[in-house]
Amino acid sequence: MRIVSGIQPTGSLHLGNYLGAIRNWVRMQDELPEGGECLFFLADMHAISMPHDPASLRKGTLELAAALVACGIDPARSILFNQAQVPAHAELQWLLNGTARIGWLNRMTQFKDKSGKNREGASVALFTYPVLQAADVLLYQATHVPVGEDQKQHLELARDVAQKFNNDFASEDAPVFTLPEPIIPPAAARIMSLRDGTAKMSKSDPSDMSRINLTDSPDDVMKKVKKAKTDPEPLPSEKAGLEGRPEALNLVTIYAALTDASVEQVLAEHGGQGFGTFKPALGELLVETLAPITKRFTGLLEDRPALDSILAGGAQRARAIGAPTLDAAYNALGMVR
Repeated sequence: MRIVSGIQPTGSLHLGNYLGAIRNWVRMQDELPEGGECLFFLADMHAISMPHDPASLRKGTLELAAALVACGIDPARSILFNQAQVPAHAELQWLLNGTARIGWLNRMTQFKDKSGKNREGASVALFTYPVLQAADVLLYQATHVPVGEDQKQHLELARDVAQKFNNDFASEDAPVFTLPEPIIPPAAARIMSLRDGTAKMSKSDPSDMSRINLTDSPDDVMKKVKKAKTDPEPLPSEKAGLEGRPEALNLVTIYAALTDASVEQVLAEHGGQGFGTFKPALGELLVETLAPITKRFTGLLEDRPALDSILAGGAQRARAIGAPTLDAAYNALGMVR
């Protein structure tokens, strides 16, 4: 079993990133069957498909690497690297561009969403990045790829590209690419803004009070939770009582995610409490969970040589795994190297 997954370097990581994605990666690593491998990459090549600031991309890549390790990704057990240190991703994308079809890419809903009304002004990279996503997983003969609802279409395209390449250029007995299967992670908690329970927690929100950052001190965490928007009603004893109360639902959801409980279980324990009681309990739980992560995250950011070593070591291992696949693809296409 070989699991491959990537995440764009965003910087300013917050509670939503941790509970929504990073924690699932850590659990995949920890629950991997004997002999299996996890490759987790920072998708800095994907990041340039949209307008970006080079300094912010460099900073965000290092911050994300530090955050992943601080949250529990073990570079000794998982292969952690950034795409830019493994040129085979871009090489294989170009080879697969000959197999992918414009009609397939035209159906990709994320391109339509991200390009908006100015499709002609969007970058070529934004249009073709699903082919790079296919290369990301096919390069390593991934058997499984974690996908959320918004990524199912991209994995289907990767499988289509792999199947067509195998059909066109390889024998049935010796396919070049493995067709990866999806892993549907456990439903990740959808963490909303502390100032608006109808909007996702986001680093782009101008108000820092809207999110819990991984760099926040225990005092900041407690202050933000205590000032989080709520309503005057006490917590209900059943989930139906949270209908129409998005801020209350958000705080209960955060508590449930941190304790691996259901919303119903949290309400069974805390139903009837006012927020004057529930918020401090939630704040203490957040501090207890995040304090060791924040401490390690901050320490890693201050040790640039250690971060560089982790990413370089992961990239070296990734290049070694991907090299035979890239060679096989060139050979199948009849290219002389």
